[in-house]
Amino acid sequence: MRKTHDIGFRNFLHKPSFKPSIKPRPFKAYSFVPFSLLAMLDPTILTIGGIVLGISMIERILERWGVIDLSDQFAKVMRFILPVTFYGALFYFFATFIF
Repeated sequence: MRKTHDIGFRNFLHKPSFKPSIKPRPFKAYSFVPFSLLAMLDPTILTIGGIVLGISMIERILERWGVIDLSDQFAKVMRFILPVTFYGALFYFFATFIF
């Protein structure tokens, strides 16, 4: 229940009220950036990134060993896999991220 504060007519005209009539209400502040970089540590995205990184490392190792034909095959596959994986992971991130 609210408490009422009685002020007489003469006091009302000549003296200001000691208690504020309106209490300040707390308000919620929202961030304009609903984004956390820690959300990128999703296990699915890390797994996909690890697989792509592993395939590229295998390609470099095969190139150093002199197996150029197999390395070129990996390069052709990676030209297709890297963009598809990147956009797929980006879509997955935004689809599962709760704003």
